[in-house]
Amino acid sequence: MVYDLIVIGGGPAGYLAAERAAGKGFSVLLAEKKSMGGVCLNEGCIPSKALLYSAKVFDGVRHGKAYGINVDEGAIKLDHRAVVARKDKVVKKLVGAIKSTVKKLGVEVVSEEAVIKGRKDGLFEISAPSGTYSGKRLLIATGSVPVLPRINGLDEGLKEGYVYTNREILSLEHVPETLAIVGGGIIGLEMASYFNSAGSRVTIIEMLDHIAGNTDREISGALMEIYKKKGVNFRLESRAAGIKKGSVICMQGDGAEIVTEASGVLMSIGRRPVISGIGLENVSVYTDRGRIVTDEFGRTNISGIYAAGDVNGTSMLAHTAYMEAEACVDHMAGIRNPVRYDSIPSVIYTNPEVASVGETSESAAAKGLDYAQISIPMSYSGRFAAENEAAGDCICKLIAEKGTGRLLGIHLMGSYSSEMIYGLSFMAGAGLRISDIRKMVFPHPTVSEIIREAAFMIRV
Repeated sequence: MVYDLIVIGGGPAGYLAAERAAGKGFSVLLAEKKSMGGVCLNEGCIPSKALLYSAKVFDGVRHGKAYGINVDEGAIKLDHRAVVARKDKVVKKLVGAIKSTVKKLGVEVVSEEAVIKGRKDGLFEISAPSGTYSGKRLLIATGSVPVLPRINGLDEGLKEGYVYTNREILSLEHVPETLAIVGGGIIGLEMASYFNSAGSRVTIIEMLDHIAGNTDREISGALMEIYKKKGVNFRLESRAAGIKKGSVICMQGDGAEIVTEASGVLMSIGRRPVISGIGLENVSVYTDRGRIVTDEFGRTNISGIYAAGDVNGTSMLAHTAYMEAEACVDHMAGIRNPVRYDSIPSVIYTNPEVASVGETSESAAAKGLDYAQISIPMSYSGRFAAENEAAGDCICKLIAEKGTGRLLGIHLMGSYSSEMIYGLSFMAGAGLRISDIRKMVFPHPTVSEIIREAAFMIRV
């Protein structure tokens, strides 16, 4: 059989592309060597959110007195094994739902590792243990793996089980007494949030002079101060130079060496696309700096071959992968639906949450944009004040172009941020102006009213 589309990889980009293509009448084969749902569903996005929600409930109970709820603090306990068991149940349910959906749509699933064999008679061929398959088009969605730097003792720690990647940390059956997290990005911060609540003494080791990567510095600085108050330690401008059981050796920017106690170590310095071992060389797909190069429609340099998700290294987020998958399939069907990378939101699911889209103060300045900005406390929202007893450091920040008032960026830190950012992403992507936002009706009382408050306070 000749398939209209062969998809390699069953993560967010791969399974959604298979669903969308089958829905358009394409015959589709999907090859996934591990579990349907990819890293996001099995080892990332969903498992971590299950843990973080348990921690949020636990923290709410512990601090219930502030809300007039008296509890016996000695009786409150976070059962980490029960939390992990619930996480596994959630993942199993969602993986099953994906399998059911693709099956109903008629997608043929090959649960094996597939390699691109080449091109023959105008068709792309992939090989798997069960045989060779041919297709008119090929979508590569092989995802990414953790970056593991060369650090003395790292390999031994992984082997002995006291060094973890995102995969192992989410399935730990115990809470480390002391946890060192190498890398202060999104994954590192989210795991710091959970294990801090669960009882670990957490230290984050970060090479930069700030946490949270490209997050607006005002926001990332405020988030760090909140977690310092919660007991998380930060070693900025430091790198992990050695790991041994019970400790991490850190080298600071000035050359000083510091030993950090750590009964467990999470390596979380980033991820890299999976491009080796999948046969790209057999069809001459162009790669650059470890990623497959694509355009806004997901096209590679080879006609008929597309790539979506982490493998293109453009915006390594699950919701970006969804949009890229839809852009690819739409293009195959003759529909132009380019991905708008400038309006893709980002969320850090700490407590409080951080959500942002568009320009930061730093990026706007670096581009030479003439901009205005305003930062106001989230407590200006009546609902936020009613639901958050001690969250005075949470803020809402708007960045807009002077003169035109065009919205350039929005950055939130506080409850419900992750649920509000999609609408703000639309505002930024649609080129709305501050005057447009001032005319919008926000339901009262909601935390989203903070956007209207900020829009009336900013001077553009």
